[in-house]
Amino acid sequence: MSDESASQPTRVAIIGGGCAAVTTAWELTQPHLGGAFEVTVYQQGWRLGGKGASGRAADGRIEEHGLHLWMGHYDNAFLLMRQCYAELQRDPDWCPLVDWTDAFKPDPTCALMDQGPDGVWRRMVAHFPPFDGNPGDPREDWLPQTVTGYLVRSAGLLRSLLVSARAMLDEQHAAEADETDQDFSDSVLGFVTDLLRYGQLATFGGILQAAAALEALFSLAPSFPREIAQKLIDAMRAGAQSLLDPLLDGDAECRYLWEVIDTVCTTIRGVVIFGLATDPRGFDALDDYDTREWLALCGASERTLNSTFVRGLYDLAFAYEDGDYERPRIAAGQGLRGGFRMFMAYRGALFWKMQGGMGDVVFAPLYEALKARGVRFEFFHRLENVGLADEATLAEGDSMHVASLDFSVQARTCTGGEYQPLVDVKGLPCWPAEPLWEQLDNAEALRQRRFEDISDRSDQQLHLEVGRDFDLVVLGVSVGSIPYVAPEILARDQRWRDMVTHLKTVQTQCFQVWMNEDLEALGWPHPSANVSGFVEPFDSWADMSHLIDTEDWQDRPPASIVYFCNVMPTGPLPAADDAHLKDRETEKVFANAVQFLNRDVGHMWPDAVDGNGSFRWELLHAPEGSGDGEARMRSQFWIANTNPSDRYVLCLPGTPRYRISPLDRTYDNLTITGDWTNCGFNFGCVEAAVMSGRLAAHACSNSPPLEDIFGYDHP
Repeated sequence: MSDESASQPTRVAIIGGGCAAVTTAWELTQPHLGGAFEVTVYQQGWRLGGKGASGRAADGRIEEHGLHLWMGHYDNAFLLMRQCYAELQRDPDWCPLVDWTDAFKPDPTCALMDQGPDGVWRRMVAHFPPFDGNPGDPREDWLPQTVTGYLVRSAGLLRSLLVSARAMLDEQHAAEADETDQDFSDSVLGFVTDLLRYGQLATFGGILQAAAALEALFSLAPSFPREIAQKLIDAMRAGAQSLLDPLLDGDAECRYLWEVIDTVCTTIRGVVIFGLATDPRGFDALDDYDTREWLALCGASERTLNSTFVRGLYDLAFAYEDGDYERPRIAAGQGLRGGFRMFMAYRGALFWKMQGGMGDVVFAPLYEALKARGVRFEFFHRLENVGLADEATLAEGDSMHVASLDFSVQARTCTGGEYQPLVDVKGLPCWPAEPLWEQLDNAEALRQRRFEDISDRSDQQLHLEVGRDFDLVVLGVSVGSIPYVAPEILARDQRWRDMVTHLKTVQTQCFQVWMNEDLEALGWPHPSANVSGFVEPFDSWADMSHLIDTEDWQDRPPASIVYFCNVMPTGPLPAADDAHLKDRETEKVFANAVQFLNRDVGHMWPDAVDGNGSFRWELLHAPEGSGDGEARMRSQFWIANTNPSDRYVLCLPGTPRYRISPLDRTYDNLTITGDWTNCGFNFGCVEAAVMSGRLAAHACSNSPPLEDIFGYDHP
């Protein structure tokens, strides 16, 4: 290689504009790499975001693909956004979101809907206290990210739950001495042995001492005695159940608290029994089990297995195979990893809410910062084929590689220059809900096109060749899109065929309502909350009324905004030419939303329904001429996410082994990225996508170092 060629930057073609792909672009253009990579992002349609895309419609209304909440353990994702906002240095005189702390606000309140034995729905509201620091801060102590670290924190959580349970009992129990601050540094095994001599622990004072001893016992890890730990857990659980059992049928809060205690106890017991603290596979050793199945094996009661707490965890992960509410399934290892990180590793708050749409808060800032770094964006480029080299032409020792990329060019600008995708809404750069037609050539003819749909086609083609147009390829489309864009790889590679076969996706549905009264007036007496565990077809919702001021209501603004979401029944991947699937499924979402508001919402908001129990449709904030009754719902927003790239990727039992890592080097100049890859956190979420994007960048550049990817604990 000549000195001249050695000095040229490596040309990287990144396909897709979701969290993982954009993260890869960010890492490859970090200043410390000195411009070693020339990055071009090829994106179908007019906006970045993937499943996280959002758009601004009339009145600046935010329209999302679903309900997007960030969690306090998203260290990689928050680090990305903290770096991005710091680099942008926005002017506070014109932009409302200058720092990451303007863009994300802690939201510690969540709730579960619990239907009691009497059939009545009750609200179980919890306020999670902040852990020290903020997500994205350096983690000095990695212990909480290990199995043993999670055990220590779980024992501490169990102790806190038992303190709450004790407060529900009579004054005699509540007055018992709390001796849980005992120093166990030299005597924990002897103390535990003495406790167990008495058999079942009969008082909450003794149970709390046992919980403190268990925490100290796990701190001896990885060499703690498993048999003694299991006996102590069993004694604590039996004692607590004996004390609480008289209250369980008559006290909904006590019943809910016991279900959480039993879930935590059973999880700790299972981790101990299965020896995960010393198993080099860690949580992954459990991935052939469903999470609920594994809890049953470890002794969870039927009450716990069917509890609103466990159901809420499945709801949060959209974990319903084929969108069938009767088939909740999630690989146990990933379920445990997700649960532990969610409750034990968060910082600042359990949830964080964006102060705008995800497009406004995440993808517009990243787009602006990447543009400033020199990244090129080619919008309206739909990938049609990843072409492999002809095996017969490979020289001895050469590896198989990507030789070409073929795109359908969906639209071109009037000027032939770059498409400028953002609009200003009250000083905030945002993505519009539809293309900016005035920039597009032959716009009138394009208005009927659905640029983001799998069925969209164009006669204009672009052919790129390795060595001439690109050197490396980062494939950042979702796994559901692989059959449509990489048939040559699937024809050649059994591992890719297995991955596509076993990694199932599920359609999701969402609707948003803008209302003329706030939730308190509708009968919700609690703070703004994120709610799960409710009825199908919309088991999860969140109060998003904080977004009213970020929208552009010229006259009378609404009093509240609420987002609802869930899975929906899902068939096989659609035919590439099925142009009407989204219409059919979206109309089902509309019908589901109307039925849900009329039939179910009164259980949560009793004053939102009339004397017959039907939704008061006049509550909807709608333009003049929107009609009366259910017709007013047509003024709101609803969506069915049917495209393969928009479907949620499940982590079903037995399937994590089929995920391919971004670090895989089967193809010399190709890496993959997305929350569907084997990235160390195999969930469909922003954090998994960002971790995968950082891994893909490492595969291209050895940066960032693997040890700097928070929570990446795979070999």
